[in-house]
Amino acid sequence: MRILLTLFFIAVLPGYCLATLYTYVDDHGIRHYTNVPSDKRAVLVESKTNWAQSKPKTQPLSIKKSLQRQAKRRSTSEVGIEEYILRASSEHRVDPLLIKAIIKTESNFNQFAVSSHGAQGYMQLMPGTAKDLQVSDPFDAYQNISGGTRYFRNMLDNFRGDLQLSLAAYNAGPGRVSRFGRIPRIPETVDYVRKVIRHYRAYQEGNIASTSINVRQLVTIN
Repeated sequence: MRILLTLFFIAVLPGYCLATLYTYVDDHGIRHYTNVPSDKRAVLVESKTNWAQSKPKTQPLSIKKSLQRQAKRRSTSEVGIEEYILRASSEHRVDPLLIKAIIKTESNFNQFAVSSHGAQGYMQLMPGTAKDLQVSDPFDAYQNISGGTRYFRNMLDNFRGDLQLSLAAYNAGPGRVSRFGRIPRIPETVDYVRKVIRHYRAYQEGNIASTSINVRQLVTIN
């Protein structure tokens, strides 16, 4: 009778005040609910002072806004990544195919990629570098691509247009490259330079079609 009354109040009185509710399955496979845990198998399923409080709550406004911003960034990147690459290419005078090759190597076009070292976004900007470039949101598609392209433009200027040294500096830091005057003998960096150049040549030859960019090269780098 106690069980039936408990279930009755739960079913018809959603605002019914209930201190505790326990449940267990008996030897016949029947589930029981009670407010008096007389069976040692009973486990607590409700400890709210008001049953209505156990209803699923709507997400806080801040969480909703965060999810909305994330969804907006994602949809924008899917539609506009080619435009962003072209804009960054024009603004910073770097071949768009080279930007694509860097993005392909860095994140494989994953806008929300995060490396084990903390590099973020399409062009894998380190937090400190992003801050220096005034990139407030490294996961924003355009901010990341524009900031990364501007940083690479600086590498090209520092190393007089030498593509391999500039790529090595982008990966390992300009200080290391300047110190040795060549690509540092770091396996990751050596492999990185090779991959970017391979992707770059493939884009030039039209062998990779992850995006449909096919425009006059703004900067030719041999």
